[in-house]
Amino acid sequence: MIFTVARKELRMLFSSPLAWMLLTLIQILLTWVFLGRLDAFLQVQPQLMQIANPPGFTEIIVTPVFALAAILLLMITPLLTMRQLAEERKNHTLVLLLSAPISVTEIVLGKFLGLIIFLLSIIVLIVALSLTLLAGSILDFGLLISGAAGLFLLVCCFVALGLYISSLTAQPVIAAIGVLGVLVGFWLIDLVASDYEGWMHYLSIFKHFEQFNNGLLDSFSVVYFILFTLLFLMLTVRRLDGERLYG
Repeated sequence: MIFTVARKELRMLFSSPLAWMLLTLIQILLTWVFLGRLDAFLQVQPQLMQIANPPGFTEIIVTPVFALAAILLLMITPLLTMRQLAEERKNHTLVLLLSAPISVTEIVLGKFLGLIIFLLSIIVLIVALSLTLLAGSILDFGLLISGAAGLFLLVCCFVALGLYISSLTAQPVIAAIGVLGVLVGFWLIDLVASDYEGWMHYLSIFKHFEQFNNGLLDSFSVVYFILFTLLFLMLTVRRLDGERLYG
C-alpha cells in the first residue's frame, strides 16, 4: 500500500503546474551555475596548473552546485509539502484517506516516498551534469557520490519536517511558511555555528551536509540525518493517528 500511495502522490505532483514550474526553475538555475563555474574554471586553469596540488573539476564546479541545490531545496520543499496533508485537510479529502483500510504509517511513508522520488530528479540532474565533465577531465567520484548522498539525506530531512508541519494545519500557506521558518532557523544555526566550535555544530543540519559535500563521510552525520527523518515521520504518524482516533 505504501507504493500505491506513492504512485498517487507522484501522479498529483506531475499533474501540478506548480511542481513542474519549481522543478524547471531549479534545474535551469543549477545548469546555469554549473556552466558558469565551468567557464570560470577554464579561465583560471593555467594558473591552477602551477599549483602543487590544485583543486579539480569536482571541487570547483560540482561541490558549489550541490551547495546551491541545498539552498534551493530549502525554499521549494515547503511549497511541495504543504500540499501533502494541509491541502488535503482543507479539501476534506484527508478524512476519506484516513477512513480507508490502510494504516497511517503506510499513508505517511507513501507520501514521503512519492515526494522523495520527485525531488530525486534534481540530484540526478546534478550527477548527469557532472558526468559530462568526463569528456575532458577526471572526476573525483568519491566526492561526487558523497555530495549526492548528503543532498539525498538532506532532502529526506526537509520532506519529513514538511510532512509533520503540514499535518498540523488545514491552511497550506501556513504550513509552507512554518516549514520555511523552521528550515531558515536551521540555516541560521549553521551560520552561527560557523563562528563557534561548541555544541551548536551538532544541531546544524547544514553543517552535517557540508561535511558530505566536502567528501567527509561522518557516521555521526549519517545517524543525525536518519534520526531527524525518523523523528518527524513518527511525529506525523502520531498526529494523524490521533486525528483518526478522535476524528
